[in-house]
Amino acid sequence: MPAQAEKAQHFLELHHRDAPLLMPNAWDAGAAKLLASLGFDALATTSSGHAATLGRLDGSVTRDEALSHAATIVAATELPVSADFENAFGDGAGEVAETVSLAIGTGLAGCSVEDYTGRQDEPIYDFALARERIAAAVEAAHAGPVQLVLTARAENYLHGRKDLADTIARLEAYQEAGADVLYAPGLASVEEIRSVLESVDRPVNVLAVPGAPPVNELAELGVSRVSVGGAFAFNALGALIEAARELRDQGTYEYATRAGVGLKAAREAFS
Repeated sequence: MPAQAEKAQHFLELHHRDAPLLMPNAWDAGAAKLLASLGFDALATTSSGHAATLGRLDGSVTRDEALSHAATIVAATELPVSADFENAFGDGAGEVAETVSLAIGTGLAGCSVEDYTGRQDEPIYDFALARERIAAAVEAAHAGPVQLVLTARAENYLHGRKDLADTIARLEAYQEAGADVLYAPGLASVEEIRSVLESVDRPVNVLAVPGAPPVNELAELGVSRVSVGGAFAFNALGALIEAARELRDQGTYEYATRAGVGLKAAREAFS
């Protein structure tokens, strides 16, 4: 427990450096070990990447499966790990608090809770309920000797609601509720990101997506953390598809060159 508490504290401190914390999302233990071997300072899980390893789509993993997966990623390296727990597997504040409390037992340094309901007809929680859920998550995260770093996510932009004013209002409410880090995945323009940064005083995470400013520009804006979501996991699947199609359609083996790079890295990271 003391080691976990120290790791969580270190994880929070990593958000207060001059340069953004680059936090790639690992989808299994092997990916975690490879990323750690490349010198990253912290890792996150990816709900969509984890689901893909099970042959499922995002949103189909159970709480028990997510907790077990988080423990696997934690055990793979010595790095602090933050888990993507989607909406914390429940609508009510009590369910959210229970998920976060259980998360502490996995050895995590942090976790995220989002305001996406998982329902297409009503994708984003009502404002008041969303704030209540984050307040419950924060209370559970900070209740004991391990102070989990709680990331509060405003999901408007990922679900067809490109309402910057509402997104900022939600992030401000999550800050007031005690969230340690704020995150609105999908924001890509300098103007949108700057508006968020000017409206809050907690560390802000930006999702690395096509069209978003490069890391050096995000650093100049004052962004504290950059994560990749499921992109690395699906990039790996993309390479698998390219290799399989080459074998099937051309009958050639150029994919073996990339495989050699991966094999060398794996031998170094896993030894």
